[in-house]
Amino acid sequence: MAEELRIVTNCQARRLKSGNSREEEEDAKQEENGHEAKRLKASQEEREDGNKKYQKRKIVLLMAYSGKGYHGMQRNMGNSQFKTIEDDLVSALIRSGCIPENHGEDMKKMSFQRCARTDKGVSAAGQIVSLKVWLIEDILRKINDYLPAHIRILGLKRVTGGFNSKNKCDARTYSYMLPTFAFAHKDHDPQDETYRLSPETLETVNRLLACYKGTHNFHNFTSQKGPKDPSAKRYIMEMYCEEPFVRDGVELAVVKVKGQSFMMHQIRKMIGLVIAIVKGYASEAIMERSWGEEKVDVPKAPGLGLVLERVHFEKYNRRFGNDGLHEALEWADEEGTIAAFKEEFIYPTIVSTEKEEKSMVSWLETLSNHDFSSTASRTQVDNQEPKNCDPEGSDGCGDDSD
Repeated sequence: MAEELRIVTNCQARRLKSGNSREEEEDAKQEENGHEAKRLKASQEEREDGNKKYQKRKIVLLMAYSGKGYHGMQRNMGNSQFKTIEDDLVSALIRSGCIPENHGEDMKKMSFQRCARTDKGVSAAGQIVSLKVWLIEDILRKINDYLPAHIRILGLKRVTGGFNSKNKCDARTYSYMLPTFAFAHKDHDPQDETYRLSPETLETVNRLLACYKGTHNFHNFTSQKGPKDPSAKRYIMEMYCEEPFVRDGVELAVVKVKGQSFMMHQIRKMIGLVIAIVKGYASEAIMERSWGEEKVDVPKAPGLGLVLERVHFEKYNRRFGNDGLHEALEWADEEGTIAAFKEEFIYPTIVSTEKEEKSMVSWLETLSNHDFSSTASRTQVDNQEPKNCDPEGSDGCGDDSD
């Protein structure tokens, strides 16, 4: 993986170097659009290093990290008790010389924005953050030198001055890795690691997951929204379960879901409900009921296994990806490095943690406590699912924040 990262870093450096002349064109274009003051301020924000001057530029960083041991992505200013991914990232940016120290104290000064706010214990293979930095030489290597091995910056690209990684994101793709015995029927299948997922059961799982596609009212899949809240309606583009595979004696499968945005706990509840149906605790009719106005008791699958796979910028790419000044926010050259990182840091952590802590086994034992045949009050459902110590994978977009 180190060799792959070195090759990617060299490619990034060549792209940045070749883009210097284009930067002048972009500044001229901004001036024509009435941004003279902003351009002047940016030109004054220079860093001198010997005989070289580095100007601040708006960039995006492609990040991958294992979330175990962290209280999410987003930094909690003034609260050092709960360490986050951004704590380590900001420290590396300062120590590498990309940003001044006071920008770490006030992240607005560098226009910092994360695309998706993964929460406690959740990992990412394709997180994107946007910010202004000094484009120092060998920037990716220098940042990574001050990061732990389980957090890597895998790519960097220049973006427009007003780019915001959260607001410009069209969709997000998450994956959820789980042991296949989660789909074992409660009455006639083994409920342990000896279980193997049959093609017929996989077909049933995918048929149910496909029901989520389209726009539905997902108020029952979060504790944050009521049935009349327009923002509870979400658009799901695709959702499916891949073919199972065996790792360390455990058969696993990965569920992929792509949507415009997700509310807190939404993905885990979507998966939890399908598990409850396949295992025989609930009827398929509960899916239609869950999109209605009544409050339905929807179980929430464990947070372990949830990974932010990638974020999508289709509209931005159509507008700026081929304008001669910028690059499309696609990461084909980094796919090999991303895959290597997942194999080294994300997948082994999920598998080993599941084997040690048995979070899925413990959660499956609680399914019999749910009442899937009648309506449950919000108070009953919320009391069954404590919020304080649970990892979750909301994308943190707009009003979806905790």
